[in-house]
Amino acid sequence: MAEERTGLEGLKDAIEAAPAAGDVAVEEVAAPVEPKIDAQGRSYATGKRKDAMARVWIKPGSGKILINGREFATYFARPVLRMVISQPMQIADRENQFDIVCTVKGGGLSGQAGAVRHGISKALTYYEPGLRGVLKKAGFLTRDSRVVERKKYGRAKARRSFQFSKR
Repeated sequence: MAEERTGLEGLKDAIEAAPAAGDVAVEEVAAPVEPKIDAQGRSYATGKRKDAMARVWIKPGSGKILINGREFATYFARPVLRMVISQPMQIADRENQFDIVCTVKGGGLSGQAGAVRHGISKALTYYEPGLRGVLKKAGFLTRDSRVVERKKYGRAKARRSFQFSKR
């Protein structure tokens, strides 16, 4: 049975003796993560946001972005949505270094932009695993799990009730 300590005197001895008791103090060093690149030199990732799902391929290039076969600026006309999509490349300091091809379906434009951003971030980490820390700290690798609340019976929408009529 272990001896009982009542004060701080024996604490130093216990701390020094603890590693020696097991003699298994092996430091595990994480192996470097290998890039996931296919035969065409691309990395693939799936991004999701609300009901939208984006399939994203990145490869070294001039910075051209194609979404569903259309130019990036024509598909996402609002500047805010274009800014959302370009954020991972700006944070990683890889602007105009990768060509991005993606197909996106489901949801609206805002959800699709979020899904493309999520997919670009994941594909960047697959292509260059060293960028994971920067993108993770910025919050681009976390899937935003917020979705629309379902409609309940006896209500007009999820929480809104029907107009009350006294008479």
